[in-house]
Amino acid sequence: MGYMRQFFDLSTPAKRFRFVAVLEAITWAALLVAMFFKWVLGYTEAVAVPGMVHGIVFVVFVLISIVTAVSLRWSLSVTALALISSIPPFGTLVFEWWARRNGHLAELSGQVDAESTPQYAA
Repeated sequence: MGYMRQFFDLSTPAKRFRFVAVLEAITWAALLVAMFFKWVLGYTEAVAVPGMVHGIVFVVFVLISIVTAVSLRWSLSVTALALISSIPPFGTLVFEWWARRNGHLAELSGQVDAESTPQYAA
């Protein structure tokens, strides 16, 4: 349960960025499933809702990327990578992982999951 609480903690720009990046990937997955229903099974209305939701989350991701870039003082190249990551399916997850591992997501970059870290007696 600790991971879910941690995931929904939106108290910092890095945490908000992570949340929206994951949400954007989820809506991509929903849109891909809807496209299967539309093109393979012939349900033309299947993409209406997932398409709209993904479009909204896409715009939110672009905005939150710019806000995070300013807040965390990303270079122009890191900011460009964040924005470009929103185009291919699941690219936001790849960028979030890369940014966290390379120190671009502030406190998330140095975060250690206390629940999975063994505690040693002194």
